[in-house]
Amino acid sequence: MNTDNFTGKAEAYAKGRPGYPKAAIEAIVGLAPLGAVFADIGAGTGKFTVKLAERGYSVFAVEPNADMRGQLAITLAPFANAKIIDGTAEATTLPNHSIDILTIAHALHWFNLDTFRAECRRVVRPGGLVIAIYNLHPRGEMINISKQVVDSFFTKPTTWEFPNPMDYTRDNWLAYIASQDDNPLPTDPGYDEHIAAINAAFDCDSADGLLHFDRVTKVYSERIE
Repeated sequence: MNTDNFTGKAEAYAKGRPGYPKAAIEAIVGLAPLGAVFADIGAGTGKFTVKLAERGYSVFAVEPNADMRGQLAITLAPFANAKIIDGTAEATTLPNHSIDILTIAHALHWFNLDTFRAECRRVVRPGGLVIAIYNLHPRGEMINISKQVVDSFFTKPTTWEFPNPMDYTRDNWLAYIASQDDNPLPTDPGYDEHIAAINAAFDCDSADGLLHFDRVTKVYSERIE
């Protein structure tokens, strides 16, 4: 249903979206059994997936959007242990009980939760983990959206929180804004006025050419029984 939301935005997404702090990655891989197989669902351009691939895990990157998969292929090109899958959260195409840890990085709110829950039970081995990760800004709307979706999906997750500050240059900030699904493309009406307003806001809020955000990364983990 949401497959086309990020069409035309993959390059900006790869450039402007925040990554994930090392401490969060270490906490997640610290839960992995020896030789664990991961599936990263809604992998996007591979911001999170690559952190698993770099550590040598076998990882399936499931992404339904062709534009995003193109950038994902660039990100994961050095890693023979990572395989890109054209699939959705609700229909991953992964074999039954083939995954030890299933991750969802800043994407759970796009899914049909009931159907995705059933897919998790199908593909994750009994006793395996489902882990959701969100990058959040204290004043951002995703605080409420992520809480609602996490509360709806999980029962009693184990939760961690890690600082994830980021300083944006003007170019990176424009890319971040452009990566959002509800922002206009250059071919859309009103695009020039939109960019002018974004630049004006950057000039007002930045210091020494940088716009600072004190984001946090929240991690939610629950075991499949």
